Formats: sequence, C-alpha cells, structure tokens
Amino acid sequence: MTEYVTVESTQGVLTLTLARPEKMNALTNAMYGRLADAIAGAESDPSVRAIVMRGEGGMFTSGNDLGEFAAVAAGKAGNEERHVARFLRALASSTRPVIAAVNGRAVGVGTTLLLHCDFVVLAEDALLSTPFVNLALVPEAASSLLLPARIGHVRAYEMFALGLPVSAAQALAWGIANRVVPVSDLHGEAQKVAELLASRAAGSLKLTKGLMKQGAAVAAQMDLEGAQFVERLQSPEAREAFTAFAEKRAPDFSKTAA
Repeated sequence: MTEYVTVESTQGVLTLTLARPEKMNALTNAMYGRLADAIAGAESDPSVRAIVMRGEGGMFTSGNDLGEFAAVAAGKAGNEERHVARFLRALASSTRPVIAAVNGRAVGVGTTLLLHCDFVVLAEDALLSTPFVNLALVPEAASSLLLPARIGHVRAYEMFALGLPVSAAQALAWGIANRVVPVSDLHGEAQKVAELLASRAAGSLKLTKGLMKQGAAVAAQMDLEGAQFVERLQSPEAREAFTAFAEKRAPDFSKTAA
C-alpha cells in the first residue's frame, strides 16, 4: 500500500483513502506527498471529474502524526521536503469537485481540510476538533480565515481555543457539512454525490467553483499561518506540549513564555 494512501479511479471519480487505520489514519509527510500528487495530477486528467476523500476503518483521521511533529519541535527532523503545504495548496486550488466522507474523529487538519471541500458528508458518529492551541500551535489551511467566515467568530474561536469536539449534528447545523447519514451509508452516499457531480457540465462546475473561492486571500492566509506554525513548532510551549503528550500527562504552560 503506497504511503498509506490508496488511489482508485472509477466512473469519473478519483477516491483517495487514508489507509493507516492502525495509527488512526494519522497523516505522515509521505502521506501528504501522496495526496498532493494525486490531487494535482487530477488537474491534467480529463477522466477525473470529481474527487472523494475518506478514511479506512473507524476514523477519518487523527490529524498530523505527532511523532513527526515532536521531531520537528525537538530539532531532530531530517532535511526532506515537507509536503503538507503542497497538499493544502493542491486541495485549495483544485478545480474538481471535492467530496469528503467523514466518520469517527476528524482532528486538526482532518477538520480544516473540510473547509476546502465542496461537499461534506458526515457519519452520525463524526466528531470534528481543532486542538491547535492545546498543542501550543496555531490554525492552518487558511482555517483562521475560512472557519469564522463559515460559522461565525465566537464558534470558531471556541473550536480553536478550547479544542473541544463538535458533533456531526452541530457541524451540520453550523454549515460545516452538507448532510449526516448513518455510518453504514457513509461511503455509498459520498460516492452517489460524487457520481452526480461527475455527470454535470465540467466546465460550468469549474467556473462556478472558481467564482466562489477566495483564491488570493486563502493563499495569503496559508502563508501567514504557515510561517507562524513553523515558529510555534520550535517554541518552548510546543516542546512542553509534545513532551506531555509522550508522557501521557497534561501540559504545564505556567513556566513558558507567551
């Protein structure tokens, strides 16, 4: 299984499955690279008319692999190219309709990537969370721009600052998702929506999506967030957060500077 992401294409629908269920589909640098390549490649493939993103097993994704994050925070990461920014830009700029099928937990980037999807189907057991502050980090994927615009400042701030999970019903009511279905119906529903979109006029869909997106503003916000995110990863607060996670205790930020 290449880089824990399976890529399948049928009936005009490219399906990208996070396939690392033994690690709760935590995203590694290699997985980001695989996703970025697949989404970017779809732009030059006329047979791909819609993209579905989903997770294998009982969880969409637990977010970034914290082991890799901890290595960066400790200055022990290698010199390999970091693919997360490439993935987020590919997703944000994709001209194809992107459908997300989410079950179980969607943590951090697992939630923020949904803001770049055109259609979001949640299983009834879905829980969305953005615990960046809990890890002494900042939001990414232009979510500091897109989430307040989608659900309002006070709700977005609560999601970012407290990191508490939002239920599927709440996410639907707030406009993060299009619909909620039983877990057993999730992948079938996402496929049905994808095939319906794939049957529409591709040129019209492309232009409609382009008109609705704030491309320049999103790219600028990604750059700003990305710079602060890297800075925060190397901060004493982040080192304390990742050490506490490894030691299975609550972090103590009382002795770290703001």
